[in-house]
Amino acid sequence: MTEDPSFWAQWLKPSAGFDTLHWSLLLAVASLVGYLLQRHLNMPKVLGYAAVGTLAGFLGFSATAWPLQGPALFLLELGVSIVLFECGGRITLRWFRHNPMVLVQSLTEAALTYGAVYFTLRWLDVPAATATPLALIAMAASPVVLARVINDTRAVGPVTDRAMVLATLSTLYALTLGSAKAEIFARPTASLWQDITPVLVVLGVSVAVAALLCLAMRLALQWMSPTSENTSIFMLALIAAATVIAAHLGGSAPLAALLGGMLLKQLHQRPWAWPRQLGTASSLLTMLMFVLVSTTAAQASWSGAIAVAVIALVMARLLAKAVGVGLGNIGSGASWRQAVWVACAMTPMSAVALLITSQFSQAAPEAAQAIAGTALPAILLLELLGAVLATLALRRAGEGAAHAANATPPQPQHGD
Repeated sequence: MTEDPSFWAQWLKPSAGFDTLHWSLLLAVASLVGYLLQRHLNMPKVLGYAAVGTLAGFLGFSATAWPLQGPALFLLELGVSIVLFECGGRITLRWFRHNPMVLVQSLTEAALTYGAVYFTLRWLDVPAATATPLALIAMAASPVVLARVINDTRAVGPVTDRAMVLATLSTLYALTLGSAKAEIFARPTASLWQDITPVLVVLGVSVAVAALLCLAMRLALQWMSPTSENTSIFMLALIAAATVIAAHLGGSAPLAALLGGMLLKQLHQRPWAWPRQLGTASSLLTMLMFVLVSTTAAQASWSGAIAVAVIALVMARLLAKAVGVGLGNIGSGASWRQAVWVACAMTPMSAVALLITSQFSQAAPEAAQAIAGTALPAILLLELLGAVLATLALRRAGEGAAHAANATPPQPQHGD
């Protein structure tokens, strides 16, 4: 008996496609590996997420186009913006007034990182047009990775706080200068004013969106409970809207979220509990972000010349950050032992660096191939290695739980 194909046609329905199936299975595996790593090896779950994404990328899983665009770019920007908003909300500007050496320390390590990476790459005969963007990308530490490591290890203490502040500030510099440099990269000019204008545009648009985001959240917190689940969803929706607006107007969505969190902290001194209330949705976005970063970065082509450039960039970056943190440690109130662990905790480089790299690739696809060719492997290496070093640094500093997976979760206090 011959079956009529039309019989099956009435039952077959359009679906989201096999890409959605692939990502669903990939995230399921990432969640399992992340759990097992934390449970049995006491390593942060982010290491498992990145490892699964790396393996998928090496095996040829390429559901995302490079440079990032469309839904993939939006989800990555949204994930980064959520974490940076929270990081910005932890920074109190009064701290810099009472201890200005922290700001000096931040500027010193960022400047030394830029200079060390740039001159190291130039020594390897890398063209200046390639070395400059790579130095800007390397300047940013990863508060995104560090935040997950802190959360998974339940680290609390001066090293944790100092590392998070320095990583957040370096990200602020890199986002501002990197986004502006990408615009200059697309339209090279000889005028100093035309070189400065993109910086002013990126910073101005980001500050304006941050102010609107802060104002909306400040008004909401006046009559909504900070511990309410609805407040969390409201904040997530606002950050998503700000992400779209900032990117559309020529600003930086992650930078706007970071500045918005800092502004809100100054106007609303009480700590808010919305990341905890957001729960599964925030965790899923974070997991997707790390898997996306490692999957994309793992697809880069390797060669002998690229390997040498990547190793040189990584070594110059690690040394510069260590020296910068050490020089700025004088008079900052921290011991030299703490400065060593702070420098180690600033090793990771992840989603922010990938976003800046993608901006350069969108601005000038052909000219940016050399930038992405070195940046993507470096991001992959420092995402994996950085998560391990940051975990070990916080534990050696005595601030991370040795058995975080088996520890009893802290109970929320009334009024938190």
